[in-house]
Amino acid sequence: MAGHEAPRAIHVEERERRLAASLLRLMRVHQWVKNLLVFVPLLAAHALRDPGPVRASIVAFLAFSFCASGIYAINDIHDAEADREHHQKRHRPVASGEVTSPQALMLAVLLLAAGASLGRSVSPHVLRVIAAYVSLSVAYSYVLKEIAIVDVLTLAGLYTLRVLVGGAATGIELSPWLLAFSMFLFISLAIVKRVSELRDVKDSRQERISRRSYGTADLDVLSVIGASAGQMAVLVMALYIHSENVSRVYRRPDILWLLCVVVFYWIARVWLKLHRGQIHQDPVVYALRDGASYVVGILALLIVYLAAR
Repeated sequence: MAGHEAPRAIHVEERERRLAASLLRLMRVHQWVKNLLVFVPLLAAHALRDPGPVRASIVAFLAFSFCASGIYAINDIHDAEADREHHQKRHRPVASGEVTSPQALMLAVLLLAAGASLGRSVSPHVLRVIAAYVSLSVAYSYVLKEIAIVDVLTLAGLYTLRVLVGGAATGIELSPWLLAFSMFLFISLAIVKRVSELRDVKDSRQERISRRSYGTADLDVLSVIGASAGQMAVLVMALYIHSENVSRVYRRPDILWLLCVVVFYWIARVWLKLHRGQIHQDPVVYALRDGASYVVGILALLIVYLAAR
């Protein structure tokens, strides 16, 4: 009798372990790197040595990450049927059947509740910004993602909300220059993602992306819009460096012109790699695996540090 119970217990334990691993994958923890944008206001205000804002930013980062993971789970439930027809997305936990829809929904509720609780512990303003992110994310998943151009503007807004959460957590007033730069940069990166998807669709000899308002005929115009938005971000940075505001924060603002060169290089390189067919994924995920992007990031931090000294 005991001999039969032991294998059964091992089987149950193995099944629970696989479920836990699948739930972790459903959370897409690797995507939390996007939420590091919460720390941008700290960097911009040179407040990294102030323990209060640093602690608040860390808690806000966790709150935002939990809520983002909750939204990923909801998205996977909603997109399960379409994901099963995609050559890569069919391996997602809900689409593959590793996690049931009720299990994914329960995880989403728990993550959203945990994120809201952490956000409220920082400040009501942080909670409001997170609530705006959740609402806009749900609207994107169910409606806005199917409207051309509106979808990329929404994605850019979702990225910018991460920066706004950092400002809300620390009480640091965000410069209009920073917000304008963020929007143009994130519009460019959102379009990189769409163009990458369209190129994959074209390679598979299809005409359109499932549940998107784009076809392969839109590749050229989207590429022009995306690359232009990226260079608009560089232009905003150049205008900021030339403004009177910069001298209030930086002792040697002329050094910041090098930052324009570095950012221009990175954006141009992303678009070049995209058109060479070397980017087949979210550009943020690509950057995490790209050694040159780390070099660019280190150079940008070094330039900002030297300009502030």
